[in-house]
Amino acid sequence: MSRLKKPADLKKLRKEVVAQRNTKKTWLAVCAGTGCRAYGAEALADSFEEEIEKRGLGDTVGIRRTGCHGFCERGPLVVVQPDDICYLGTKPKNVPAIIDQLITGEGNVEKLLFLDEESGKHVRKLNEIPFYKYQKRILLENNVLIDASNILDYIAVGGYSALAKVLSGMGPEAVLKEVTEANLRGRGGGGFPAGWKWETTRDAEGEPKYVIVNADEGDPGAYMDRSILEGNPHSVLEGLIIGAYTIGASQGFIYVRQEYPLARKHAEMALEQAREYGLLGRNILGSDFSFDVKIHRGAGAFVSGESSALMCAIEGHVGEPRPKYIHTSEKGLWGKPSCLNNVETWANVPHIINHGAKWFCEMGTEKSKGTKIFSLVGKVKNTGLVEVPMGITLRDIIFKIGGGVPKGKKFKAVQTGGPSGGVIPESLLDLPVDFDELNKVGSMMGSGGMIVMDENTCMVDTARYYTNFLAHESCGKCVPCREGTRQTLEILNRIAAGQGKEEDLVLLEELGEFMEAASLCALGQSAPFPVLSTLKYFREEYKEHIREKICTAGVCTDLIAYDIDQDKCTACGACHRNCPVDAINKSKDKVFTIIQEKCIKCGACFTACPEKFSAVVKVPAYKMQKQSAGTATLHETKV
Repeated sequence: MSRLKKPADLKKLRKEVVAQRNTKKTWLAVCAGTGCRAYGAEALADSFEEEIEKRGLGDTVGIRRTGCHGFCERGPLVVVQPDDICYLGTKPKNVPAIIDQLITGEGNVEKLLFLDEESGKHVRKLNEIPFYKYQKRILLENNVLIDASNILDYIAVGGYSALAKVLSGMGPEAVLKEVTEANLRGRGGGGFPAGWKWETTRDAEGEPKYVIVNADEGDPGAYMDRSILEGNPHSVLEGLIIGAYTIGASQGFIYVRQEYPLARKHAEMALEQAREYGLLGRNILGSDFSFDVKIHRGAGAFVSGESSALMCAIEGHVGEPRPKYIHTSEKGLWGKPSCLNNVETWANVPHIINHGAKWFCEMGTEKSKGTKIFSLVGKVKNTGLVEVPMGITLRDIIFKIGGGVPKGKKFKAVQTGGPSGGVIPESLLDLPVDFDELNKVGSMMGSGGMIVMDENTCMVDTARYYTNFLAHESCGKCVPCREGTRQTLEILNRIAAGQGKEEDLVLLEELGEFMEAASLCALGQSAPFPVLSTLKYFREEYKEHIREKICTAGVCTDLIAYDIDQDKCTACGACHRNCPVDAINKSKDKVFTIIQEKCIKCGACFTACPEKFSAVVKVPAYKMQKQSAGTATLHETKV
């Protein structure tokens, strides 16, 4: 390896690397992201390497351990290139058959292909699988093509060409103009135009200036930034270097949450390799521009994802937000101008520089351009990472890409924007997904979390869950957030326990409006959204809890009881064996009954009962008539 001294050296290296990659006829891209690793992807990749070596195929077949492919529900994933044949749920035992298929065109691997439920046919090609077919994968596209630990893989697919273009004479003003015209809005949740932020930081008084990658991503169920940083860290680094050049910064930071060890590892490797090739450090690509980056590990606080709190943490202080009457772009890290964007925002920059603002603006809506990555999770068939153009409808994401709600259940709502996001009902499924439209209905884009809920989801419990999380994660610095989240949680706990009052609903709305107006940072200002949105769209469900003491979804334990339908019980004993408190006995009729006084409502019996019998049922607690023997009679009203 020799240090690249000018952009022409990078172009020459790319040709050499591409030529070397093309010597192998076939590449097996094994997803080695965190999700697939949990399914055993490392052992799978090892098995492929052993089989290839055993058969003497090393000259024609190569293995590439890549980042997340997105279809997390069906991992581990293997994509055979260049034909893009996608195998799902692959195990080491399937390796010989896959290799046979490569050699002879024969082999029993059809069972690993995606099965289209509508046509009943198997789908071979990656981009023909519905989960991928309706996406627009720009930031995630290279996750299937490169090994994140190898800078040469990134260079082979065009990596650092945008940086070379910038340093070859494009100039800071031209870069700023391109990013501004692209209307790239921050993907971390705020949606603030990146070009404006860059310009404000550049024009602010004070030296040095800093650029920062926010890879904290504390939203439950969200892992977009993690997957980019794990699978393609150089794309983020290239965007950061271009931003630093434009702003005039000489030092950058990547703030990675402690819970992302693989993302941190790959980011560290990317920095080290970029320095070795002269793409980071002094006189980058032989220019007068010098810039370097440090990694800072977060300590697990959700509030540290807020820009000023994150900067406090980097400085070595407690991660608490600062008042925003002075912007961090003017006085941020150590009181100096600082530009912070999240991982996804920085990763967009090289694409904008290479293809132009006009290309970027062709995707999306009038005010929200480009694509957005969502982590589609919850009660949906196809969970995983989804990259789609701004403006696509919620219905298309959930039903076309996600495959709809499993097990024949009915869709109820979708929550967007992380724990502070709002809950959107079925009536708004055709809503275009962009920053402004989501805000109009009481939710937000956030960093990109999208949690689907079915008919068995209780909206009161949902609001209580997120409020509990936010109350716990509040830094406590301002009274509206600290006390507002606690008081909101107390009211929701009362309602869920059947002790609520009608006036509690008005009080929840008043509390929410006050928190939104008076809290110091975005955590407190958006904390009421789960409550306010569920009150707006599911108010009757709150009233059921208060007036009738019923949780229709069968979730709030104080309002439900478990009983056994004597007509359906086959006396298999599954409920009895799984009860942790011995609250289930056999009756005289040799079927099982539940002793209500002993039942702790853990739901173990309900889960253990075979689905084909469904003998264990949930019933309204107040309607259970306790008998002297400690058993209860099943009522017609079932939850």
